[in-house]
Amino acid sequence: QVQLVESGGGLVQAGGSLRLSCAASGFTLSVNTIDWYRQAPGKQREAVATIRSGGSTSYVDTVVGRFSISGDNAKTTVYLQMNSLNPEDTAVYYCYVRRFATWGQGTQVTVSA
Repeated sequence: QVQLVESGGGLVQAGGSLRLSCAASGFTLSVNTIDWYRQAPGKQREAVATIRSGGSTSYVDTVVGRFSISGDNAKTTVYLQMNSLNPEDTAVYYCYVRRFATWGQGTQVTVSA
């Protein structure tokens, strides 16, 4: 059974950092493309960062230079390191595996001014 479980969200002050984790099971992480999405209240879900099977990464413009996505195949976990957070980053963050069209349950990130 394909499953994704996010963790690591919380409340942080502007300028702070958080590292989100996405624990994967039921499939081989290294050969799949994983996305991190976020959804703020009243807004559409948007893709934030992607890591592909070959290891290449990409980011939405608003997080370039602040967020970093990485994968630990041994631990079957994908991480999203978020630095220099600002209140506009407040959202529920989800990971998504494209091949299986499966979402995690999400983790809340709240950034206070």
